[in-house]
Amino acid sequence: PELLNYPDAERPSCSRCDLHLSCDCSHHGFTVVPTVTEHALILDLSFNNITTVTDNDLTGHTQLRALSLHGNQLSVIEPMAFDSLWSLEELDLSDNQLTALENTWFSKLGALQRLNLLNNPYRGLGSPAVFQGLVRLRRLALGGPALQELKRGDLGGVAQLEELTVHANNLTRYEPGALGDIWPLGRVTLSLHEPFLTNTALASAVLCDVSYPETPIILEDLHLTTKLSIQPLRESARRRIRSITFRNVFIADNTIVNLLVVLNGVPVTSLFVEGMTLVGEGRWENASWTDHRSIDEFLIRNVVVLDVYRFVSFLQLQFLLKYPRKVSVINAKVFVLPCATSELLENLQYLDLSDNLLTDLTLAETLCNGRGKLKDLRVLNISGNALKSLSTVSQLVKKLSKLTHLDISRTGYSSMPQGCSWPSLLRYLNISKAKLTTVTPCLPTTLEVLDLSNNDLKDFTLALPALRELHLSGNKLLRLPSGRLFPNLQTLIIQSNTLNMFGRSDLESYRRLQNLQAGQNKFVCSCEFVAFLQLDLMAGEDLHFADGEENYICDSPLDLQGQLVGQVHQSIVVCHQVLFVSVCCGVGLFVGIVLFISLWRLHALWYLKMTWAWVKAKRSSRRRRRVRDRMDSEPLLSYDAFVSYSERDATWVENFLVPELEEPRQNDSISARTREPLTLCLHKRDFLPGHWIVDNIMSAMEHSRRTVFILSENFVQSDWCRYELDFSHFWMFDGNAGRDAAILILLEPLSKDDVPKRFCKLRKLMSSTTYLEWPQEEDRRREFWRSLRIALRGEEEEED
Repeated sequence: PELLNYPDAERPSCSRCDLHLSCDCSHHGFTVVPTVTEHALILDLSFNNITTVTDNDLTGHTQLRALSLHGNQLSVIEPMAFDSLWSLEELDLSDNQLTALENTWFSKLGALQRLNLLNNPYRGLGSPAVFQGLVRLRRLALGGPALQELKRGDLGGVAQLEELTVHANNLTRYEPGALGDIWPLGRVTLSLHEPFLTNTALASAVLCDVSYPETPIILEDLHLTTKLSIQPLRESARRRIRSITFRNVFIADNTIVNLLVVLNGVPVTSLFVEGMTLVGEGRWENASWTDHRSIDEFLIRNVVVLDVYRFVSFLQLQFLLKYPRKVSVINAKVFVLPCATSELLENLQYLDLSDNLLTDLTLAETLCNGRGKLKDLRVLNISGNALKSLSTVSQLVKKLSKLTHLDISRTGYSSMPQGCSWPSLLRYLNISKAKLTTVTPCLPTTLEVLDLSNNDLKDFTLALPALRELHLSGNKLLRLPSGRLFPNLQTLIIQSNTLNMFGRSDLESYRRLQNLQAGQNKFVCSCEFVAFLQLDLMAGEDLHFADGEENYICDSPLDLQGQLVGQVHQSIVVCHQVLFVSVCCGVGLFVGIVLFISLWRLHALWYLKMTWAWVKAKRSSRRRRRVRDRMDSEPLLSYDAFVSYSERDATWVENFLVPELEEPRQNDSISARTREPLTLCLHKRDFLPGHWIVDNIMSAMEHSRRTVFILSENFVQSDWCRYELDFSHFWMFDGNAGRDAAILILLEPLSKDDVPKRFCKLRKLMSSTTYLEWPQEEDRRREFWRSLRIALRGEEEEED
């Protein structure tokens, strides 16, 4: 990332914290300590450019368990910088620029267990004792290229350690006892390059203080080419050490002989060499008289032999080879171990020849062509070699009757034969990181642990009844293998495959499964999978997810991609579509039925039909109006009134209304104008045949000054009367007629409450318009006709 420079007054922040409150702020270019949540448990600030830690930088981090400032430019730590870190258990200040150590830094770190101060340019540990008060300290690493002296009391306060690492390659002064007060003392790692070369007395004093029979000694960065360089080891030999390791050592064959002489009779049980450059001619005979029967474990790793052609054979070391039970020769460019040498390994139970140059042919020589010479061998590791034939290996190990563990991983196996012969006690088999595409009955049914991870397997259908642990990570499996194949399986590791999902039905066949690791797959986060993982598995009651919830991430659908499966929340609409649609349809059907019944009872369908008729008639009326407008003529009112009545009331209309209004008698009580005949529009007489009845109604209303409604029980039961009533109402409120264009005549007593509610227009007109009642008494009819004529004429009565 880009390096950032921040002003002193403004500290940057770091929010890269996971679910376990572990905050990784390394490699971020910070020049000051960033602000981090106070709930953080682990804070990694390594590989930044921080130069100073102030008293306030870490205030409030009382819960912090581990802090790493490794690999910065740290040169200043203020006295109270760590005072608030009461819970701190691990502190790494290595690879910085601290020129002096201060005891005030650590005075409040009573819980500190691990402290790393390596590779800082301090020359001594300082006074007073830096580590005073760190009573719980168990692992301490100190020193570097600049360390020159260690004095007695420098480690005051350190009572016991599980691990002590001291890099003192340039140490020039050492007070005996400086490291001698630590007891018990676990593993000790010492880098004493120069003292071994130029000051063997100083190196001897250091080894004297840390050499105990139960304390493994690791010596690093040594150049052992002379007899004198071996002398400091006499002190360790005198202390009867049992385990010694040489790491990154340059050594000659004659020095090895001197070392064997020094260790003669010493009960060393473990001799390890890691990172060795060997020179000389391979002459070992001068040590053949020494006694090393106590050596139980021998390891050589990462060996470079200069002038390898001079080292013809190790047969002269047969006095060493017949004792160890564990021999490891790793990454030593061994291409063959002669059968004669193998036969010398009489007590061998563990043999590791991994990462060498063995082939099927040279392996046959190493194992004496399968003749079972290594009769006590229990564990064989030949991984990382150029082996090609699985059947060849099975034949070579078949007679190793006690073999239980075989590691043939990282080889070139691309196929598996149908049948193989294996030792009857074989329990553990590792064929990971090969090129296998299928699994066949070649695998022994006695296996309890099988590792086939990082191959090209697409399925697994082989029954292994004794299997307890199966590793299938890094393959191309689309689904979990059937649990019926493994009735005793307890652990299944199937990470980084092409699994999309799995469910309860997939796991029900695993009767004893306790540990499942199936993360880092391309999960399709369906509702069923998410619910299963969240509700059933993450609870961990029956099945434990050792790889953690953070490894279960959705790959699809797109809107969930990248989200943790355990944090996905899906709506009921997505997860229960059938139920949701069913409920919605049911509710919709219920609402529809209720609405239909309501509309039916309110005659809404009739109103819709009437409205549609009105719209069509209105459109026709507008067309007629546009024709008149083009002709510049006013609408011709052909009738004084349009009479709307029920067909059942036609007798009254024809016998009373029409004769009285169209052919009035002489009457002196009314004006001459009022006695003039009126022209009425009756549907039976005046509607144009062949025209749509609604058009006839609209035309009649357009060409009439008034609309007379003959109200009766028959009227309210007639649909067409309702049409005419509603059209009149629309016509009146559409601005085409006055507010008094409608005239109501009640043939029989009919109150507004007697009119059904569906006749909303009629009820409204009866509430807002004065209506005439047809009198049953003969003497009152004269006044009725007079009022009707006045209403139709629209004028006041004139007295003669």
